[in-house]
Amino acid sequence: MKKLLFLLLIILTAAPSFAGHIAGGEIYYTNLGPGQTPNTDRYKITLRLFRECFPPQGGQPTADLPVEVWMAVYNRTTPATQYGSTHIVGIDGPKQKLQMTSPNPCITNPPVVCYEVGTFTFTVDLPVTPNGYTISFQTCCRTNGISNIAGSGVGATYTAEIPPSVLPTDKNSSAVFSLKDTTLVCKNSNFMLDFSATDADGDSLSYAFCNAYNGGNTTNSANVTPSLPPYGSITYSAGFSGSSPLGSQVTINPATGMISGTSPGAGSYVVTVCVSEWRNGRLISIHRKDFTLKIGDCTLSAAELKPDYITCDGYTMTFQNESTSAGNNSYTWNFGDPASGANNVSNLPTPTHTYSDTGIYTLKLKVENTVGCRDSATALVRVYPGFFPEFDVIGSCFQTPFQFLDRTTTNHGVVSSWRWDFGDLSTTADTSRLRNPNYQYPNSGPRTATLIVGNSKGCIDTITRPVVVNDIPLLQLPFKDTLICSIDTLPLIAIGNGDFSWTPTTNMIGSNTSNPLVFPKDTTRYIVTLNENGCIKKDTIMVNVLDFITVELGPDTAICLTDSLRFNTVSHALGYVWTPTDGLSDPGVKHPMAAPLTTTKYHVKANLGKCPHEDSITVYVVPYPQASVGPDVEICYGDRVPLTANIVGSSFTWTPSNSLMNPNTLTPVAGPMQTTSYVIAAYDTLGCPKPYRDTVVVTVRPRVQAFAGRDTVVVANQPLQLTATGGASYLWSPTIGMNNPTIANPIVTLGPNIDSVRYLVRVTTTEGCFEDDDVKVYVFKTPPDIFVPSAFTPNRDGKNDILRPKPVGIRLFYYFRVFNRWGQLVYSTSDIGAGWDGTLNGKDQGSGTYVYMTEGVDYTGKPVFRKGTVVLIR
Repeated sequence: MKKLLFLLLIILTAAPSFAGHIAGGEIYYTNLGPGQTPNTDRYKITLRLFRECFPPQGGQPTADLPVEVWMAVYNRTTPATQYGSTHIVGIDGPKQKLQMTSPNPCITNPPVVCYEVGTFTFTVDLPVTPNGYTISFQTCCRTNGISNIAGSGVGATYTAEIPPSVLPTDKNSSAVFSLKDTTLVCKNSNFMLDFSATDADGDSLSYAFCNAYNGGNTTNSANVTPSLPPYGSITYSAGFSGSSPLGSQVTINPATGMISGTSPGAGSYVVTVCVSEWRNGRLISIHRKDFTLKIGDCTLSAAELKPDYITCDGYTMTFQNESTSAGNNSYTWNFGDPASGANNVSNLPTPTHTYSDTGIYTLKLKVENTVGCRDSATALVRVYPGFFPEFDVIGSCFQTPFQFLDRTTTNHGVVSSWRWDFGDLSTTADTSRLRNPNYQYPNSGPRTATLIVGNSKGCIDTITRPVVVNDIPLLQLPFKDTLICSIDTLPLIAIGNGDFSWTPTTNMIGSNTSNPLVFPKDTTRYIVTLNENGCIKKDTIMVNVLDFITVELGPDTAICLTDSLRFNTVSHALGYVWTPTDGLSDPGVKHPMAAPLTTTKYHVKANLGKCPHEDSITVYVVPYPQASVGPDVEICYGDRVPLTANIVGSSFTWTPSNSLMNPNTLTPVAGPMQTTSYVIAAYDTLGCPKPYRDTVVVTVRPRVQAFAGRDTVVVANQPLQLTATGGASYLWSPTIGMNNPTIANPIVTLGPNIDSVRYLVRVTTTEGCFEDDDVKVYVFKTPPDIFVPSAFTPNRDGKNDILRPKPVGIRLFYYFRVFNRWGQLVYSTSDIGAGWDGTLNGKDQGSGTYVYMTEGVDYTGKPVFRKGTVVLIR
């Protein structure tokens, strides 16, 4: 016994626990003002959960409302992140009950409408953020037996959005839906449900149906921290969606939140309404409520008849209560026909009555349900049998009017009204109220004519007929031009409805039939005329007569192996038989495609009736020429590379050839300046007219950007660092005064016995490509100084246009400044090599004397300052 209890405990604890109970939920919040720390706001968060007082059984076990829930706050970022820890919130006091206590007594089988409401609240301080927050709660356990959700065991996620809160005007308290969830809705009936909300901030509200969320992280009834937004939607059953949770006949008023329409069948339906909050014309937040609406298997007792009844083809009619109410259990019918005696009344739900005579009668219906609710309705019944609508159409083609003839008959009254629609969609004037109108169509094409006809007793009916409108009679000729041998007979074929006549009738049998026989001795044009009710159509057939025929295939030809050709057969024959059939697309046509694999002689027998002829042609099959060239190669910019090709053929060409030396040989030398694909094409003289090609790609590595630096000056015995760029290795020459000629930045020290040295550097890349550059070093015998010319001529002639200082032996160059005679600064730079062009703000400055100042530090660390004048000459 103990083992059995232990095993049962394992099963109960190991299996997931589900419990269906939640019928809806809503999270809303209230802004309570600033939080306890700077730059925060305090919010009161409220979760309302709804549970049916008497949830349906079956499916998941039912459970009470939870006494504790887990809720979380998430930053509305991408991706979302959780703010703080999960909030574990207990229920606020006793549960609230919403219940309809007094349903309408005229409702048959009213359902119990009762919900328990649990409230859970907590407060939280949230930092002011431009992103805002999402508050979430998730549950595994919607109520059982939901009609508009696919599958079972679907959970729910309830959320609220706190919009960004940066300015004082951004503070927001959410909208809150009113507790009006006890509306009684019966199946397949008209209803209205108030789903409105209120907003403490006075924001404008608009309403719409939206998707309900699924349970996210939840797998059983245990509390979980909700999953991160965004959330997935539930899967709706066929015919339902988030925007149509109650079917296509139910809508929500976007201004009032009033849900109305014709309800679906009995059951429970998840309805989610999103209310958008608008402030100063801007959408600031969307608030949601998810609720399960219960539609009862109930009806309202009522009597309803059609406005008018009429029978025009008999005296007997069957009636029924047009109301969909299923609660009526008592019916009293009075057919208004006293002459029928006891048959004038009936207590059946759908009675049938045969009226005693023609005329107008008043029909009455009274209904009553089991609790004594009564209702009644009346309607007129017109009895005038013997009304038979009919019409005929006479016409063929659009050149002549069509005649429409009314053939309607009536046994009571007279046929008194006609409304024709001739089906001409090109105009609205294709109607008539005449009894027998004519109408001429503007063009050919199928139409549908409609007649609505009535009599003086109120009978009215509609009848339609298809109308075929031809442009001319339909005349078809299988061929328009043909050949016959002069000793043959040919049947001419014409297809159509009407009377046929052919001309000329010479050498013809059956000239007034659709298929005469002709045996002309000379080429003849035959004219056929078709007359269909006055519409005339003519056409012609040319019969070309030949005494004999010939067939010519042309000279023998050659093709490349695996290629094909189409025979250019020249002949007036109408029948062909080719042999052999190997490699032919169709051996019975005039111009077949041929693709032989070996040299083949083709023979054709051609005939025109009893006139035959033959010819042959040989197709030589020749292999393609061959060509091959070596593998792709890479070269440095400016280098050349030999190419080597082999061919099987009589000639060849290279393309492109403008960067090849000796392009008329199989071993040219390529020297492209950029990556190039060279193609060799081989040709032969054996009969294959197509070349064979092969390609070699010569990839040109980028040009080495060698740079040794700009020419410069130094003071004797002053160390100078050269700097080269552009490659992976460097080699300098000559090595005069140089500490290391194999690096990019060697140190050079030159004595007073040297005036200048031009250094050459070879810059080499990792691929072995190289480029040379040079730099010239001038040696000054003076101490370090900054030299400034005494005059310059900025006339843009390329000579002495720029006033530049020349630092010699200067390690740091601070500035060079120029002032005019009024002390205004007209130019300033700290870049060596830059200078003044004699302008200020783009305007030329006048001739005259200007003052300059310049300062730097020499290679020994001694400051060098110079001040003087310079003359601008124009």
